[in-house]
Amino acid sequence: MKIYGVTGWKNNGKTGLMERLVAEFCARGFTVSTIKHAHHATDVDQPGTDSFRHRQAGASEVVLASAGRVAIMQELRGAAEPPLADLLARLNPVDLVLVEGYKRESHPKIEAYRQAAGTDLIAPQDPSIRAVASDTALELDRPVFDLDSTAAIADFIQAELDL
Repeated sequence: MKIYGVTGWKNNGKTGLMERLVAEFCARGFTVSTIKHAHHATDVDQPGTDSFRHRQAGASEVVLASAGRVAIMQELRGAAEPPLADLLARLNPVDLVLVEGYKRESHPKIEAYRQAAGTDLIAPQDPSIRAVASDTALELDRPVFDLDSTAAIADFIQAELDL
């Protein structure tokens, strides 16, 4: 399985980009699963949640991980949150696993960035971020895509992973 991340600070467009990428890769004939990291207590699969949106977009399997629980409906009951590698090992084989969050992990990522969110870019300090998807022009040492250019972003990820 190949893995690629979408990272960025809150309200910078990560989930929307994830949703569009899942749909795009599925439309290209790839099987896709997602892992979504949450920094807050959460319940699973209610309409409007990120994991619900991932499934609606076509993901084969969705794992939602937070400090309090992991779904594939496994309650942690106070145990430590499992590392990303353990979650990846639980997935059934697919062509691509898209990972939302986990900004401190070393897998390749694209950063979602919206100027109006008022946050700093992560990319300049993080070599695992291979490109940025932004709603504003940026001068960086790596590719910058328009945040809404889903096909171009998917082309980049597909080339990076040799899918």
